[in-house]
Amino acid sequence: MNLYNFITYLEYLDKKLAEFFDNQQEYICCQKGCAKCCQHGNYPFSKIEFEYLMLGFKKLDKNTQELIRNKIINLNEEKITSSEKYFMYECPFLIDNECSVYKHRGIICRTFGLMYYREDGNTKIPFCAFQGLNYSKVADEEKKIISEEKYIASGYIQEPLAFNVSYKFLTNKEHEIGYGIQFGECKSLIEWLIEEFHIR
Repeated sequence: MNLYNFITYLEYLDKKLAEFFDNQQEYICCQKGCAKCCQHGNYPFSKIEFEYLMLGFKKLDKNTQELIRNKIINLNEEKITSSEKYFMYECPFLIDNECSVYKHRGIICRTFGLMYYREDGNTKIPFCAFQGLNYSKVADEEKKIISEEKYIASGYIQEPLAFNVSYKFLTNKEHEIGYGIQFGECKSLIEWLIEEFHIR
């Protein structure tokens, strides 16, 4: 029941996100084959998201599954020797710049590309804005904010907006109660995978 309710929640979330992305379409460069968001991240996943992701993994052919397992083994070795506080890595489900489990991807994957509100109320711009992608024509790279001057000069009709789609908000208690789900423990995707595949 919990997983069924989670799928219902994802259907609702996808519908809302489609509206947000459509509203900001002038600023959005996301398209098939662009995988900046999958190439360098920490990817927080709740327990239920990971369970749903693994359903997608089990639908893959054996060769693809083996390729992903090998990627996880290599990432574990990198993680062990990394000195980063938050280990950043390429998602092992990314194959030929496409998500191999797209339908089953996590919440953080679904929301990336939009501006959102942080807990302190400030706006967070996606990092790809500083790589010539989403919001890049209106972003102030030095201040990491939207430039009103650049927005006016851009000629865009819709103003650049932030939405309440932070990961913490979308996995909060209110959503659990409202949809009858339990997100469970949250940790980096690679940690879930190392545990799942018993990699040491």
